Amino acid sequence: MNQHSLIFGFHAVLSRLRHHPATLHVIYLDQGRKDKRARDVLALAEEKGVRVVLADAARVDDMARGKSQGVVAYVEAVKLATHLDDVLEDAAEPPLLLVLDGVTDPHNLGACLRCADAFGAHAVLVPKDRSASLNATAVKASSGASDTVPFIPVTNLARTLRELKERNILVVGTDQDGSLEVAEADLAGPMALVLGAEGAGMRRLTREHCDVLVRIPMYGQVESLNVSVSAGVCLYEARRQRSRLAA
Repeated sequence: MNQHSLIFGFHAVLSRLRHHPATLHVIYLDQGRKDKRARDVLALAEEKGVRVVLADAARVDDMARGKSQGVVAYVEAVKLATHLDDVLEDAAEPPLLLVLDGVTDPHNLGACLRCADAFGAHAVLVPKDRSASLNATAVKASSGASDTVPFIPVTNLARTLRELKERNILVVGTDQDGSLEVAEADLAGPMALVLGAEGAGMRRLTREHCDVLVRIPMYGQVESLNVSVSAGVCLYEARRQRSRLAA
């Protein structure tokens, strides 16, 4: 079982059962759970032919270091696109990419993936050396989006942004000092939305490779939003503009 990775939580396990059941090796379910989500896991696992082991609650929780919610699964990697070229070639519409420059909290990474899925982003790009990995915590926080949105670490983020610009993809950075409010920018075409790390924001070199910097207007007392909330606001605005053009 060492060749398999661990996922946990009902959202993550049910999503894997729905989208990629062949990658599931075995599910461990708290035998004391009789609620609807536990019944859904049992029913869907039976339908997909995935083995379920009913186990003591403490054993299940120990597998996920206390974060299991009552269910864990050993899985193989999902075969989504792993290269940017594949994403861009397969996109059936102008590419919409989410680029995260140094987001190191796996909860925030998972939440950003969830936003990417919700608003139809074609991939999430991160630097290999300055990012949270797609570990079990990020998978759980993504609520299944890690099974549907390609997650692509790149060796050199600045070079990747240059390559996107060469492909006529607008690189839009987010910054509280941006020259335009997000709704004022033209986000309807091919676009890569870049958000920086928690607190520090984008690195200088990343900012220099952006075609435009946008800001989210703040009307209350707080000065900034969580990176995943910012991603959701900006991706929604891009989708809104695309829908308006298609109407």
